[in-house]
Amino acid sequence: MTVTVSAAGLWEAEQIADVAAVTFPLACPPGSSRESIESFIDDVLSHSRFGDYLSDPTRTILAAREDDSIVGYAMLIHGDPVDPAISSVLAHSPTMELSKMYVMPGHHGSGVSAELMRAASACAVDAGCAGMWLGVNQYNSRAQRFYAKHGFAVVGTKTFTVGAETHDDFVMERAL
Repeated sequence: MTVTVSAAGLWEAEQIADVAAVTFPLACPPGSSRESIESFIDDVLSHSRFGDYLSDPTRTILAAREDDSIVGYAMLIHGDPVDPAISSVLAHSPTMELSKMYVMPGHHGSGVSAELMRAASACAVDAGCAGMWLGVNQYNSRAQRFYAKHGFAVVGTKTFTVGAETHDDFVMERAL
């Protein structure tokens, strides 16, 4: 399997949204309601929203491709966080947020996530960032282990709203 990672194009919005709709529920904490997850997908991960994200100059979406299929993606948000509570726990500036990073279930453990992380880190370095940060659900220990393996450490907490539910996330950061 050969997977390549590069910036996604606007023409790929629907395919990335389809990947997001499959992968986002896998990262939700146990007990999350189907209704809240579906609401989040409709509001935040729809085809039209990915069109908006791909047109936004403050965002970069990286696509992991195997042949003609997108098997994973990462969304980066350039610039320091607007939430002062998050800014107050970060040690590195300028910074970039790793807002989303998901891989299709059939590609877990195959190195796709590591390639996305490598490309995301390179993007942040190229943008002149001193660090990267992300939020990860406190119950998602698999993701936390992956991020720790790639140099991220817990520096604080934040909340994350999924539909009608509020979840607790760790804020993790790494120096570049």
